[in-house]
Formats: sequence, C-alpha cells, structure tokens
Amino acid sequence: MEISTKQISKILLIISWVIFIGLCIEAGGYIFSAFYTLVINPDNAAHFWERNDLSGLYKYDPGHFFVETLLISIAAVMRACIFYLIIKILNDKKVNIAQPFNTEVRHFIIKLSCLTFGIGLFTAWGVGYTEWLITKGVKMPDTQHLHLGGADVWLFMGVILLVIAQVFKKGIEIQTENELTV
Repeated sequence: MEISTKQISKILLIISWVIFIGLCIEAGGYIFSAFYTLVINPDNAAHFWERNDLSGLYKYDPGHFFVETLLISIAAVMRACIFYLIIKILNDKKVNIAQPFNTEVRHFIIKLSCLTFGIGLFTAWGVGYTEWLITKGVKMPDTQHLHLGGADVWLFMGVILLVIAQVFKKGIEIQTENELTV
C-alpha cells in the first residue's frame, strides 16, 4: 500500500488543525486568565492557567504579573500563528511537488523563521524575567510549566529556517533559469 502525496497533505492538514486548535486554546487560556486575574478576581492567580500558581508574583506586584503573563501570552500566540501559516499553505495548496521552489513557499519559510525567532526571543526574555523575579524572593513555578523553556531551540530553528529560505531563493533562481533555457 502506497500513500500518495495528496493523502499525506490531508493527514498533515488534519494534524495541523488539531495542534492549531490546541495552541489557540492555550493562548486564549493565558490571555483570559491574565485578564480575569488583573481585572475581576485577583485570587485567580493562585490557580492560573494549567494550575500554575502565580499568586506570589501577583502579591509581589500586579505590574510584574502583567509583564510575565504578557510574555507567556505573546509566545503562545506566536506558536499558534506558526500553525495557522502551516494550515494556510496546506489548504491553499501552494506546495507543488513538481515545482517546489516558488516564492510563496519561500515567503512561508521566512515568516516561520521570523515567528520562531520571535518565540525564542520572548521565551528567553520570559525566562530571564522569571529568574530575576526569583532573585527578588518571588515564588515562581518552573519555566517549563509556564511554557517558557527552549528559547535556544526556537532561536536555533529560526536561524535554520532562514538558511533554508536562502536555499529556496537560489532554487527559485535556478528553476527560473531552467524554464527560460527550455
């Protein structure tokens, strides 16, 4: 039994939708929980999104609570944006196996690179901010529980995607030259 490219694309699209929905729920949960804590019920900080206890941070300073949750939320939204772009390119059928090197795919890779680099920056900033708050005596959950870990991996992936975008740029040039030659 052989799986066709079309079937693989459909499977990838379904998996991407599932991940996208999960990431949207996560990002929305962080944003709603932060808003609810800051505006309506400060006691919510004790069981913030995914049962993270940020009550020590809120008691220390609501401004720092806002900054920390903002950094977490920005990284979460950017992760959801990555899968939105994946869904969009798979749904619009911009990937052509016969001619893989095209400007749409290159722009897609550049956007992914920027988003992954941004996630790396915001998670690194969030980790640094969390560590600074801990030095001030604020009781904080582990950065892995706040989904702020792996900044180095995100930055590394951003650089790799930039290199791949440059390879695609060269591939587009070669493909265009070949079309003009024939």
